[in-house]
Amino acid sequence: MPARIALLTPFASPSTRGNAITVDRIAAGLRRRGIDLATWDVSVTTEATIAREVEAFQPTLVHAFHAFRTGPLALRLARRTEIPLVVTLTGTDANHDLFDPSRAPIVRRVLEGAARLVAFHASIVDRVATALPDLRERFAVVPQAVSLEAGTPFDLDASWPLPSGRVLFVFPAGIRPVKRPRLPLAAFERLVARRPEVRLLYAGPVLDVAEGAALTAALHGRSWARHLGAVPHAQMASLLTQADVVLNCSLSEGGMANSVLEAWAMGRPVLASDIEGNRSLIEPDVAGLLFGDEAELVEQAERLVADPRLRARLGAAGREVVQRRYPPAREIDGYLDVYRPLTPVPAA
Repeated sequence: MPARIALLTPFASPSTRGNAITVDRIAAGLRRRGIDLATWDVSVTTEATIAREVEAFQPTLVHAFHAFRTGPLALRLARRTEIPLVVTLTGTDANHDLFDPSRAPIVRRVLEGAARLVAFHASIVDRVATALPDLRERFAVVPQAVSLEAGTPFDLDASWPLPSGRVLFVFPAGIRPVKRPRLPLAAFERLVARRPEVRLLYAGPVLDVAEGAALTAALHGRSWARHLGAVPHAQMASLLTQADVVLNCSLSEGGMANSVLEAWAMGRPVLASDIEGNRSLIEPDVAGLLFGDEAELVEQAERLVADPRLRARLGAAGREVVQRRYPPAREIDGYLDVYRPLTPVPAA
């Protein structure tokens, strides 16, 4: 029978989390290629309901996005219906859950039960293989793409009126510890003292209550910084075009960050933490800048504030990187290649 894919995701639209954006893009691309696919969001649907609906759908393959959050249910469904399981690992899976004593046994069981595994970058394969070397041969690397088009305008002036001549840094991420949202505040305090035109805008939902409260407290008295909360993904293109620089301060990434790809798609330069997941995308001084500590953050940020031509050059280079290396068609080709030995899919 033709391929029927049951895709389990930790979040889906209307969530603005990175997982939701990635899964929605992949699902839409697969449907355009003729794949009969249904998606289940485990954050809003009970396991019993998902199990009942998946069995009624009669898939030929189960695809779990996020080994820890959706993998256990997906593995049970695949075994019960005797069909293959594909698992796409996130940064949290590979960088944290796989090495967390309480979560590692669950993640390992899911990975060992999968027919194929997908990572966004070879660095993630290497990291997993340090713990589970026998799984290396099951991996495929499918780089993320970006699909961000002009949608609903975002009225920045209505949310935060800014002075003329401002240089706006946008921090587009859910507020949680791994994104380190408070990291830039002390550095930017020093920067604003020299460059009063600098502004810092957070755009993302609070995903960790304690971190959200800590950020709110840290923003008190800093009139040059503001947290907008969640911005609908349809408005992100508009918001990013109003940014001068996009900031990523993550502690870890899954090999590729949506925030970096989307900034580049809009021709915006990126200033990002010097971690493996960002180095996999950003070649310093080519399409973005990296920083290792607070002093370097101040230094690199000030370079961008002082030099509009640098911002324009890095942003243009980033747009070219996205168009050349990470088109949506290539991402979908990658997933079809993963599926093809396991279930019938249309020819490329």
